[in-house]
Amino acid sequence: MDEVFASAGSLELVYPACEKGLGAIIRTADSAGLIAGIRLEPAELHPDDRGYFLEVMRSGLGLVAGFPAASTQISVALSYPGAIKAFHYHLHQHDCWTPAAGLFQVALVDLRRGSPTFGSRNTLYAGALRPQRILIPPGVGHGYKVIGPEPAVLVYTTDRFYNPADEGRIPYDHPGINYDWETQRR
Repeated sequence: MDEVFASAGSLELVYPACEKGLGAIIRTADSAGLIAGIRLEPAELHPDDRGYFLEVMRSGLGLVAGFPAASTQISVALSYPGAIKAFHYHLHQHDCWTPAAGLFQVALVDLRRGSPTFGSRNTLYAGALRPQRILIPPGVGHGYKVIGPEPAVLVYTTDRFYNPADEGRIPYDHPGINYDWETQRR
């Protein structure tokens, strides 16, 4: 499984050979096992008796500080309970995810040959109960499962306009990634 399946410049992507599991459970920006280049920051949530206001991003600040104003795109995805959207990767684009409603089980896998964390997987639980922003660099496979009884909303900011040629897809059940999407009965 050491064959390069996608590349751009010096970035070469290779399928890992992982045992079945979730990888490291990531709770904070300094969690052990965090994939190289993944960055987290809390999202400001302002609740009151009417609901809440979630600050998604401020252009030029935080995780999106280096995103160019001329090509930054903000998009929204709504997914239904139990939906799995995984895996995809980018060769050039950075994503900054802000789960805004519901609860996501976010799955990440380092596909970058030569990365110090190649083959590592991370699992994050993010959404209204744990508001945070997740910066995902090129070459890191990413996806999610909506957990809980309600639809979930993901707001994501990218440093480039959508380009289908920059995006690759990998089946959610790829045997090399071997991510365990089942509910963990602990």
